[in-house]
Amino acid sequence: MNPIRGIGYKILSVAFFVAMATCIKAGAADGVPPGQAVFFRSLFAIPVIVGWLIMKHDLAHGLETRNYMGHLWRGLVGGTAMALGFTSLGLLPLPEVTAIGYAAPLLIVIFAAMFLGEEVRIFRLSAVFVGLIGVVIVLSPRLSVAALDGVTGWETVGALTALMGAVFAALAQVFVRKLVASESTAAIVFYFSLTTTVLSLFTIPFGWIMPGVGTAVLMVLSGILGGVGQILLTSSYRHAPTSVIAPFEYSSMLMALVIGYVLFDEIPTGPMISGAALIVAAGLFIIWREQRLGLERGQARRTMTPQG
Repeated sequence: MNPIRGIGYKILSVAFFVAMATCIKAGAADGVPPGQAVFFRSLFAIPVIVGWLIMKHDLAHGLETRNYMGHLWRGLVGGTAMALGFTSLGLLPLPEVTAIGYAAPLLIVIFAAMFLGEEVRIFRLSAVFVGLIGVVIVLSPRLSVAALDGVTGWETVGALTALMGAVFAALAQVFVRKLVASESTAAIVFYFSLTTTVLSLFTIPFGWIMPGVGTAVLMVLSGILGGVGQILLTSSYRHAPTSVIAPFEYSSMLMALVIGYVLFDEIPTGPMISGAALIVAAGLFIIWREQRLGLERGQARRTMTPQG
């Protein structure tokens, strides 16, 4: 274990994912539809993942799987989350999409209790409730009656799309939690990219475009950045406990604020900042609570272990 290295990998992975989202947003401004963006993001992540496995000398065993249907379902749900997220990037400011996306870890707590039978106590439920209030605050300017005309009507659609993307992202993590019982991380990442690449082809009838050279480069880069980000994220968990590195996920908000302002002239609003602060606070509390429970369980096991 090397916590400093783990934290470094985590922050780098966040930076790569934010850069990926930036490429997707720029591509959307040039007319690339979400389904086509999913195709580029997924297809060009595959060579990165395969290259990583070759470097680890793990290509022969890293892609072994015993649960093809599990990967298919994860790809369907995760691919839907990706498409919804990419749609919202074309309609809303980058920091706002990032803030709404923070709802996913909160929803995972609820879905894990519903579908995996995990015990959720009042402390975490309270944090989830506070975090969801933050989501409502972020969404509120987009869902008011005054926001239903003209361009802001599309922003309302973007807000709802971003929220549904967070819901599907949380559901995808439920599938991942089931897959990790029998599948390697490399297999989960590879078959997700493969499944979403194939599924994205079904969106061709909905209006793919022939992108210009600059836009095509951005789309290819989104896949490479996403693949590298996934590898860095995986590496971070090998060097530090989840409770140590998870809080650094929220560094994406600072990055999104800077990129949104510098590249897209996006100025954050009061509701977005205050709502995001509530969401982040709730997420950090859940992480802290998980760490405390882990320490208590470890202490209980040590107490019950015979000494001698």
